Amino acid sequence: MRGKLALGAAKAASWASRKAGRGNGSMIGGLIALKIDPTLMTQLGRGRRTVLITGTNGKSTTTRMTTAALQTLGDVATQADGANMDAGIVSALTANRTARLAAIEVDELHLPHVADALNPAAVVLLNLSRDQLDRVGEINMIERRLRAGMARHPDAVLIANCDDVLITSIAYDHPNVVWVAAGSGWAVDSASCPRSGEPILWEGEHWYSTGADFKRPEPQWRVDEHTLYGPDGLELPLALALPGRANRGNAAQAVAAAVALGAKPEAATRAAATVREIAGRYRTVEVNGHTARLLLAKNPAGWQEALSMIDPAAKGLVIAVNGQVPDGEDLSWLWDVRFEHFEGTQVVAAGERATDLAVRLTYAGVEHTTVADPLRAIASCPPGQVEVLANYTAFRDLNRDLEEKAGA
Repeated sequence: MRGKLALGAAKAASWASRKAGRGNGSMIGGLIALKIDPTLMTQLGRGRRTVLITGTNGKSTTTRMTTAALQTLGDVATQADGANMDAGIVSALTANRTARLAAIEVDELHLPHVADALNPAAVVLLNLSRDQLDRVGEINMIERRLRAGMARHPDAVLIANCDDVLITSIAYDHPNVVWVAAGSGWAVDSASCPRSGEPILWEGEHWYSTGADFKRPEPQWRVDEHTLYGPDGLELPLALALPGRANRGNAAQAVAAAVALGAKPEAATRAAATVREIAGRYRTVEVNGHTARLLLAKNPAGWQEALSMIDPAAKGLVIAVNGQVPDGEDLSWLWDVRFEHFEGTQVVAAGERATDLAVRLTYAGVEHTTVADPLRAIASCPPGQVEVLANYTAFRDLNRDLEEKAGA
């Protein structure tokens, strides 16, 4: 009865939020529902086979790909907006109460208790690196929390990236692991072994700890530029709509998760490859004679990967940085990102913290201008293709401004 009351209150709150123009109402509905009945997530998860997806980078993309792959088996409950904490998860499960499958994006700090509530069939562990130190804390502490959380669910299949040292440590002792060589372009946060504190040594794609019996496992799944390789000699063509090496790794883990739940590898791979846009990311828009492609990055590892996707033929590159609470107010991470490789592209520093970024670009030897407003920054570039790379709230605000401009 309490659960039914909670769902009714959530529905009313969501309706009121939409009527007031305060958003789609999913978050406020989930928050109110959990206040009335804190056990609601567990109730909504019963009778479903759930895949949880977590990591520092790539959660939303991999969740969308996993959803597409699982839809080859049936209807799937999932978040449409990337809301990956408790209220957003409850809203997603409430929005589709009949689906027997669920693909749920989870903030890494929330994974242990969400797994306890939903008892997942599988958990996708993407990567782990420094992110918002003022909120998340030190990365080795997060690794230990996730390792302990996964140990409480020995029957869950962990789809773990064996190229990421910290992710491997989380899953290493688990009895039910599918290892995926999904790639890791950022090893700065795992230079030392999370189990012994001694150095990690790399030999090509393989790595091992010098202070513990801990090394890169042999993967069952791996990916290259054109092909996804799976168990028993499986080889499938993989032609993604999304750019970048990281997204190929995301697709490999999404397919592996769907196959673990019974999907056919061929159908799951084709479905995952159809994903083109995630909440505005990667989309291309026309802005005053410019063709702008929008990319999102939120932490040093994500920024480094996104910078590798920049088209060198682009006429301009707008980098927009804010420092609001959702971004992390400490922008010292700018000094961990390699900005030094831009030549022949007009670079513009934008966003609320454009000046901080401009200082970093100056020390990197990158010629640039500073235009705080991202729309004006795009307009300042030469006509043609412009790449736009923004952190969380800068990306959110730019999309809002683009929608208002289109409406006007």
